[in-house]
Amino acid sequence: MPPAGRGSRKTVAGPATGQYHSRFDSQSGDQTMQTARSPRARFPIILLLVAGILAGPSAFAAEPVNVLMKTSLGEIRLELYPDQAPVTVQNFVDYANDGFYDGTIFHRVISHFMIQGGGFTPDMQKKTTREPIINEASNGLSNRRGTIAMARLPQPDSATAQFFINVQNNMNLDYKDERNPGYAVFGQVTAGMDVVDAIADVPTGMRDGRRDVPLETVTIESITRLP
Repeated sequence: MPPAGRGSRKTVAGPATGQYHSRFDSQSGDQTMQTARSPRARFPIILLLVAGILAGPSAFAAEPVNVLMKTSLGEIRLELYPDQAPVTVQNFVDYANDGFYDGTIFHRVISHFMIQGGGFTPDMQKKTTREPIINEASNGLSNRRGTIAMARLPQPDSATAQFFINVQNNMNLDYKDERNPGYAVFGQVTAGMDVVDAIADVPTGMRDGRRDVPLETVTIESITRLP
């Protein structure tokens, strides 16, 4: 789970590997870089690059995944980003497709911080999950208001099914380094932020030894992937 209150680092891809040698152009005074491959070897690569340019960015980036979360207080639409959090998005969608989230609750709500759910039944029984997934918090996405991220234990690679939606900017939850691994953002709310705020405003208290539990049960009726 995220702590009750803890900026953002972007992962930049390194240079492509390959053998190069430099050639000094005595006419212009410029130094150019040429590959050590033969022209015949370069030809297929050039064709691939041209094809990629003509096809546009979508040829290399996964399309966002849209889902609808129906709750007892209204609907929330989310856009998930498999290009930046592939493991996390697939994990969330798999749980949704299996109907795992249907009938679970928002069991931890802290006004002006976040709402957390997806792991407990209305009688506060914790559901059995699959194995934990890796923490993809270093993907460049930040825990800003309206984003959805995975809840986890203190160990970085411990997230299973529970998630939270940020009610305010919580960049203190972002990845910093290995000692501060952060919480993996994998999407954002595109409609229904008023519902998120309504859930955040419900009265909370102690229940079964847990704090910040809504006194009025807020149920996740279903989470479904949209066409």
